This record gives sequence, C-alpha cells and structure tokens, in this order.
Amino acid sequence: MQDSLAFAPRGKPLASLVDPFGRAITYLRVSVTDRCDFRCVYCMAENMTFLPKADLLSLEELDRLCSAFIARGVRKLRLTGGEPLVRRGIMTLVASLARHLSSGALDELTLTTNGSQLPKHAAELAALGVRRINVSLDTLDPDKFRAITRWGELSKVLDGIDAAQAAGLKVKINAVALKGVNEDEFPALLQWAHGRGMELTLIEVMPLGDVGEGRLDQYLPLSIARARLAERFTLEDVDYRSGGPARYVKVAETGGRLGFITPLTHNFCESCNRVRVTCTGTLYMCLGQEDAADLRTPLRASEGNDLLDAAIAEAISRKPKGHDFIIDRRHQRPALARHMSVTGG
Repeated sequence: MQDSLAFAPRGKPLASLVDPFGRAITYLRVSVTDRCDFRCVYCMAENMTFLPKADLLSLEELDRLCSAFIARGVRKLRLTGGEPLVRRGIMTLVASLARHLSSGALDELTLTTNGSQLPKHAAELAALGVRRINVSLDTLDPDKFRAITRWGELSKVLDGIDAAQAAGLKVKINAVALKGVNEDEFPALLQWAHGRGMELTLIEVMPLGDVGEGRLDQYLPLSIARARLAERFTLEDVDYRSGGPARYVKVAETGGRLGFITPLTHNFCESCNRVRVTCTGTLYMCLGQEDAADLRTPLRASEGNDLLDAAIAEAISRKPKGHDFIIDRRHQRPALARHMSVTGG
C-alpha cells in the first residue's frame, strides 16, 4: 500500500486548517470500522446492524484521507472504532501511516482500543512507531465488566494491557463514569492504574444514541466524582495537555496523573483542535453536532486530491464554536441519534 500511494504535496505546501474561530486543526480521529467485539451499554445497542463493506473506506482510502489531513497540518492521528484492531488488515494501514512519523510530518500515531486484541498486535504497534495507546476499561470487577460490555472478558483485556506494557507502549486507561455502577471503584481504579505507571482519565456519559431512563440514571457529573476523590487524595491542578479535551490533576499520594473529560459539566470547546472522520468517510467537525461533510465522494471521484482538499477546507470553515450536549429528564432523547461507535470514540 505504501508504494502505491504517494500523497506528499508537490510544490507549494497546502495551507493549514484553521476554523472560523482561529483554532488550528491539528488532531484527527479516524474510525476505521463500526464493528466491535464488545457491546458496551453506553456505546452500542446489543443487536447492532453494521454497515455493508461497500460503504466503508478501504484501507488505501483511509491512508489517502489521513495523508491529506497530515498535508494540511494535522500532527496527531488517532485510530478508533468500533474496535480498530478488529478491522481486517489494520496493521497494514498502521505500517503505511507510520511513514509520516518517519518523515516528521506527524508527531504521534496512536489508537483507542478495548484491549482485547492487544496480545496479538501490541509488539507490532510498538515496532511501527506507536508510542502510547488508550485502553477503555470501566471496572476491575469481572462480573461488572461483563455486564457493561455485554460480551467482554476482563481477563483478556488485562492480558492485553500486560502485552502493551511488555512491548514498551505507554497505556492510558479511560473509564466512563457510570452512576450506581462503577462510581465506588474510582479510588481502587486510580491506585491500580498509577501503581502500574498508567494514567487514568474519567469520562462523563455522553448523550449519544438511545437515551432512556437507564442512561439518565447512569449520568454522574465528574464534579461529584472529583470531590469524592479529593476526600481521599490530594489533587493538584496541572497545565499538562495530551492534545485532547482532558483536564489533568496530579495525585500527590501516587505521583500519577488523573484526567477528567467533562462534555456536560464543563464544556471544553474553546480550545478544540479536533475533527473526526467515520469509517464511511463522513467528517464531523464537532462530536456534539449533526453537521457533517461527505469526504468519500470527492475521495472516490478522482485519483488526485484537489476535490478532497476543497471538501476538507469547506467543512472546516463550518466548524462550530461548541456543542450543545445536555442530559436531563426534560430531554428524553439523545443529543444526537447516532451511536458513539458510528462516529468513533
């Protein structure tokens, strides 16, 4: 794939992507598949209908699309899903995109995973230049883990984390805060993660997909979670940024970092440098808005990138200032109808 695709700009460099509010777009999240081997209750319906293969971008098309964004100033690329590591041939794509690390055009190539496939892929990811990954893990209780993921086995995820660390990958744990489900585990989860040299980030439930009484009852403001943790730990605000929306504190007792992603209680949009592309080539300029741009059509319309570059630039010119997430009992519908797995985590 690498030999057949040469997308470095010729001659005059393309202009960087800057939205209407002066924010440079330097971070691209790309969903490589809508499929997953789990069915997490806040991400997917149990009986999902997946997209036909013809609708999905091929690995070559994903490479070309990512490369077009990199040529316009994207410095961080994250592969997501569904579960990215269940996409057939995914390591071929990682190997091809790694050329941008070698050239210096890309600062970081990373992915978010549920960890189940890491025993198979961790060593190769590290060899290709991936330096850190995010692993989604909401609980260390095997029964609770099965209930949250519906199909998952905690032991396989823990084996995956072992494999990642053995390969030299830095691991950050992402945990969705679920009221009445895992909120009592945060101190233990924090100590476990930091004890293994891993960061932990807590994430508020987002109102995507089906939002019924269950989702309303799950919503836990992270302001409450932080206040409870502050009763047991000394939390010191730090200026550290990972390139994403998390705000971090240092935990004095463990020496590790703890992140909070708060789309509901604290809108983090003012510094947003991110856009998302789905596995079908739909560009979402904001996770919390329906406005989107079709990149698959211009991508497939020509072997050159002029149409694609124009479509990307036009879409970025429509990037909104922020999202309008809300979750309460007066809004008995999702902020957005699409499931999180459709957009990419």
